[in-house]
Amino acid sequence: MLRTNQAFLAYAEDLYEKQERKEDIVVRRYAAGQTLLCQGEPAIKIMVIREGISKCFFTENNDKDYILEFLGRGEIIGEIEFLRNLPCLCNVVAMTEVSVFAFSIPYFQYLIESDLKLNRLLLDVFAERITNTSSRASYQQLHPAEYSLRKLLELQSKQGIKLSKEDMASYLGISVRSLNRSLKEMGITS
Repeated sequence: MLRTNQAFLAYAEDLYEKQERKEDIVVRRYAAGQTLLCQGEPAIKIMVIREGISKCFFTENNDKDYILEFLGRGEIIGEIEFLRNLPCLCNVVAMTEVSVFAFSIPYFQYLIESDLKLNRLLLDVFAERITNTSSRASYQQLHPAEYSLRKLLELQSKQGIKLSKEDMASYLGISVRSLNRSLKEMGITS
């Protein structure tokens, strides 16, 4: 539910500390609610989350959101758009104060062409995403919404964040009405 990647974070921190030109990787900060990437717009940086939690979601043609993941320390964003030369596939919005290592496009291109460690880390990220997506899809098919909701409420409590009902419903792929019904069945009043 909350994705983190300590190996990628350590890699980015190491590159940031060792860089000769302090403009190849910069630290950027985002307040809760600020957009890191906007669906349909060009990605101008590749970012690794240094601190904080963000949500990654699609906005569908009917203006409904579907939250793919909650992203934490070490998660990389903007790399698929870079590799495929596409506009941003989804929105990424800070849920808490977020700081990122923002890689310039030319520097990231250089690393892709010259750094085997980065390529291995990216392969691991892509494999992890495929695994998570398929297991989440099967999980949602095989378990009632209440079970997923319990896990989501645990995450919220554990991370000390407050998810809106809209965000909870968007993550679970259900309507707010269905969410309210599930909360009521679980004996949780809002």
